[in-house]
Amino acid sequence: MSRPIVATINQQALRHNLAIVRRAAPHSRVWSVVKANAYGHGIARIWQSLAETDGFALLNLEEAILLRDQGWNKPILLLEGFFHEQDLPLIDRYRLTTSVHSNWQIKALANAQLSAPIDLYVKVNSGMNRLGFRPEQINGVWQKLRALKNVGDMTLMAHFADAENPEGIIEPMQRIERAAEGLSAPRSLSNSACTLWHPEAHYDWVRPGIVLYGASPSGDWQDIASSGLQPVMSLTSEIIGVQQLNPGDGVGYGYRYHAQQAQRIGVVACGYADGYPRHAPSGTPVWVDGVVTQVVGAVSMDMITVDLTPCPQAGIGSKVELWGDQVKIDQVAKAAGTVGYELMCALAPRVPVEVI
Repeated sequence: MSRPIVATINQQALRHNLAIVRRAAPHSRVWSVVKANAYGHGIARIWQSLAETDGFALLNLEEAILLRDQGWNKPILLLEGFFHEQDLPLIDRYRLTTSVHSNWQIKALANAQLSAPIDLYVKVNSGMNRLGFRPEQINGVWQKLRALKNVGDMTLMAHFADAENPEGIIEPMQRIERAAEGLSAPRSLSNSACTLWHPEAHYDWVRPGIVLYGASPSGDWQDIASSGLQPVMSLTSEIIGVQQLNPGDGVGYGYRYHAQQAQRIGVVACGYADGYPRHAPSGTPVWVDGVVTQVVGAVSMDMITVDLTPCPQAGIGSKVELWGDQVKIDQVAKAAGTVGYELMCALAPRVPVEVI
């Protein structure tokens, strides 16, 4: 390894977090969401650590086929359904469950030549106004699908825009209840936030995503600090250079930081080309040689600079954690004005990954 940066994936933390989900929703089955290449963690690396789940939920046919080819024979859900009618033979061949959210998909299902019926998740627009049928359309859609020979078991599915808010699911749940009126249908409604904080929405299947990877659905680590969830990904590197600043000296591109007094700074082998957020400002927390300190100056493509005042013992070769157990990914994301989801998914291909 020519450069000291590495991302470490903790398989035990994944198993631990899935167990916490089970305890939070003990009467529901679990779709473990592994879209976006398992939120940047790598489906091929992590799926066996989640093998106790009841099913995997994702977006891409390619990722679903990968799971089948690697030996997963339990349910797989395509969260956005199929994108072209020619996808249906593959859904049939690999025995996938697909969501349905548009009339053209119903027509494609009616015309498809399949070897056996496929299971469907019928998407309700709960007010978020992304995908899904409006509540008043659901009964007609349900009956139309139920009459098709290509349709197997059906489940009612919805998503929430504001489940992090204690009051955030009240109105959407009312819309879902209107949609389900007169139907005897299993339901899958709960994302990570609902799984943790809204047991009234658990129903038959929950769909945790970000919490499996040990970050908060609200973007605030304190909201899950007492949950027992553990970070799965750690991004670490080393100090590769040290500079002694005089009062008034600037640091990095644009001199966005100036020393107020004599100050040692360390140069870390990590930058935005590795997936660290380019907009992380001075003050973003970083762990250096056992001490939490802060980023100073602009994030470069390949380097960041950090204040060594709190850790005078640190020098070239000192260990640095950008996020992980000591500095939570949500803390870094919040400082940079983004969310932990983005940082996980933005991990660059050039960063070596170690699985423990």
